[in-house]
Amino acid sequence: MKLSKENAYDMLTGVGVLGTGGGGDPVTFGKPLVDWDYQRDRVYEITDPADIKDDAFIVCGGYMGSVSAFASIGDMLETWETRYELHEAMKISERITGKKVNHLVPFELGGTNTTVMLSLAARAGITTVDGDGLGRSAPETQMITFIGYGIELCPMPVVSKNGSVVIVDTTTSPALADEIGRFAVVQDGGAGANNHYYQTGAQLKKAVIPNSISKSMELGSAIHDANANKRDPIDAFLDIMGGQILARGKIEEVTGEDRAGHWHVLTRIKPEGLTGRFEIVVKNEYMMAMSDGEPIVMFPDLICMHYPNTGHGVMSSNLKEGLDVVVTAVPAHERLRFAGSTEIGRNAFSPERYGHPELEYKPMEEIIGRLH
Repeated sequence: MKLSKENAYDMLTGVGVLGTGGGGDPVTFGKPLVDWDYQRDRVYEITDPADIKDDAFIVCGGYMGSVSAFASIGDMLETWETRYELHEAMKISERITGKKVNHLVPFELGGTNTTVMLSLAARAGITTVDGDGLGRSAPETQMITFIGYGIELCPMPVVSKNGSVVIVDTTTSPALADEIGRFAVVQDGGAGANNHYYQTGAQLKKAVIPNSISKSMELGSAIHDANANKRDPIDAFLDIMGGQILARGKIEEVTGEDRAGHWHVLTRIKPEGLTGRFEIVVKNEYMMAMSDGEPIVMFPDLICMHYPNTGHGVMSSNLKEGLDVVVTAVPAHERLRFAGSTEIGRNAFSPERYGHPELEYKPMEEIIGRLH
């Protein structure tokens, strides 16, 4: 399926919500890249996972770095015409394996990390899988479905914004590759591109979150239609995604810092009509919602933050005191939950990764049902 520019805009709205605060800003980053590519006759094309040949060679990838490194696309667009770090990483993958890449699959849903893979595929003359590794965004490379299905993270070529190349060949823990790659890009320009999770079409069909790009387009279209027809866009979101509203209210406090390539924040919200504390733990993405200090939704389940008037997603980099927001929660895709339940996944997805080693993941419906 070839995406019209309007399809791409709908997708950006959808991934802007489903990115759970991260994955890159669809307004300041994704839309300028779409406009740039379509002005140059690059058309984004997606292929249903069911139509991928079993022996096809697919690589996953995206950009890594702090959300602040992707606040604006700035002069990247001109630079990318002569040197696209993501394309360089793909060529390294082909050199390592001796194989031609047939399709690309985005690491996650996000205004940057979905769009840059669609752009790479258009530049390389191949297609992007209609799917991704999460059905949301995540702050670290090992937080993905693929590890739960036996698809190896490494080798992982990393190309920094300033030109350094690091190839992480083997690691002793699933988080170490991300830490090495992130250190490299933070030290050399603040951001960089990577490839990883080399897989066959047969492997992909078992592990990918299927049709998540087209789902994002459907969601974006529904939100746009709701706004055009003066319907509540939050209701449109819930109609498409399920889930529930956690809180409507105003942000009271945002505390945190940009540290080691991640945006670490604690956000306190004053919910309308409720007493007590409502807080969200952020590590680039919205990782955990808490009520009076107790977790009610935890990664990998989705915590989405919306502007109440438009239903569009609020990026974690745009959190500020006094902002009116709506917070919703959606259960993670069953494949992502399965990956998190495996031995390697329990380590890779652990709440310790976002500062809470004392906790263990519980599905949101189990916790919220217990609270009720």
